[in-house]
Amino acid sequence: MASESQQVTSLEKFSNFTEWFDQLLLNAKIADNRFPVKGFLVYLENGAYIMERIRRMLEEKLEETGHKLTLFPLVTTQELFAKEAEHIKGFSREVFTIEQKGEKGAERVLIVRPTSETIMYPMFKLWIRSHADLPLKVHQSVNVYRYETKATRPLYRVREIPWNEAHTAHESPSDAERQVREAIEIYSQVLRELGISFLLLKRPDFDKFAGAVYSIAFDSWNPDGKVNQVATVHNLGRNFSKAYDITFEKRDGSRGYVYQLCYGFGYSRVLAAIIAQHGDDRGLVLPPSVAPTQVVIVPILFKGQEREVMDYANKVFDELKDRWRTVLDDREDVTPGEKFYYWEMMGVPIRIEIGPKEVIEEKVTLTRRDTLERTQCSRFDVSREVERLMENLMQNLRERSERMLYQLIIDAKTMEEASKAIDNKCIARIAWCGSIDCAEKIKENVGGEVRGERYDIAEHPDRPCIACGQTAKTIVYVARAY
Repeated sequence: MASESQQVTSLEKFSNFTEWFDQLLLNAKIADNRFPVKGFLVYLENGAYIMERIRRMLEEKLEETGHKLTLFPLVTTQELFAKEAEHIKGFSREVFTIEQKGEKGAERVLIVRPTSETIMYPMFKLWIRSHADLPLKVHQSVNVYRYETKATRPLYRVREIPWNEAHTAHESPSDAERQVREAIEIYSQVLRELGISFLLLKRPDFDKFAGAVYSIAFDSWNPDGKVNQVATVHNLGRNFSKAYDITFEKRDGSRGYVYQLCYGFGYSRVLAAIIAQHGDDRGLVLPPSVAPTQVVIVPILFKGQEREVMDYANKVFDELKDRWRTVLDDREDVTPGEKFYYWEMMGVPIRIEIGPKEVIEEKVTLTRRDTLERTQCSRFDVSREVERLMENLMQNLRERSERMLYQLIIDAKTMEEASKAIDNKCIARIAWCGSIDCAEKIKENVGGEVRGERYDIAEHPDRPCIACGQTAKTIVYVARAY
């Protein structure tokens, strides 16, 4: 891992995140926000490719653990949507609808999925008959549609959301709890492989998913101080199975309602986290696993030696192309410096430079994107050296992101300290009594909302509630959020 002095700084990313992010989305061919319907994005070649790689990573892990790939319809009826009263209350202001006119002029309104519980669970009722049908574990990668009332933001808060949602049904509450842990582990593995650090938080009851018993969220840090909820896991208990009459024959012959989970992983938000956590003032810094181009070869041409350099560069390209997604940048009308600038913006993990000196010495010069550190190796060792640098780069991204997360967490003992932390684009760690009144007071006076308590570790309060001064029940994290 490179020393701190070798790390590439990102002053613009932290001081003016919105402008930095929006410009990078377009310049690095991630997404174009100029589509004429607000809240809807056009994903460009790199953004679409990265999300596709993320999708494959996630779906592979889901299917390894017994989740079956499905594809459910886009719409449901008002009647089905209204069956779970708490759920519809949570989403009623966000739904898109389709007006369907019948032959005699009668109108019927269809609900476009904001999430798929009300679409899937009528089918679960048909599929589940006995304990032999359980556990049922399905998933799908689709777009969901929510008419967000807050200001839209590219990738973070959009009205067409690309994501994966998984839904499961179980015999017992203990089976459901085991599934919660499995879902958390699947999501954690994918995020760790991408170098994304996050807080795993149990949401307060007033902020849980509509219809859930409890909700677990993955809040990743962001340079502007807001947290980015990239994934959630919800234990639904029997709330939905009772609403949709999903029953099964138990092992003793009696009948009971199934216990259910739903969990979602936002592809666009994970893409945003990759850009925001790893990028710098030169552009993207991409994990090798999702980079559209993993290695770029840039020939340094001098007059009279062009052919020797290009022949040598092609030999290196041939050696790498079958193992790594490799590009030989042989554009003749672009200077090497312009090529360096372009590929750094695109976040290519490894750049290889080849000039007359490298040809004579039978070497290559390699630059890793995260630190811009340059090294040389023999041409005959280039594949092994690229692999070594990729592994070091990924380890550095992971450690750097984790280090930044904990630098952003400020232990605040008073409202003033918490408010200062939020103003300084940090996350406040506070003691809370658990009351909604105090949560509202914290939001009003501190400028951030109570995001929840750690689910992965136990944290016990050693001081009174920051808002009322009474005995605190838990330690929670306060932040602004997208």
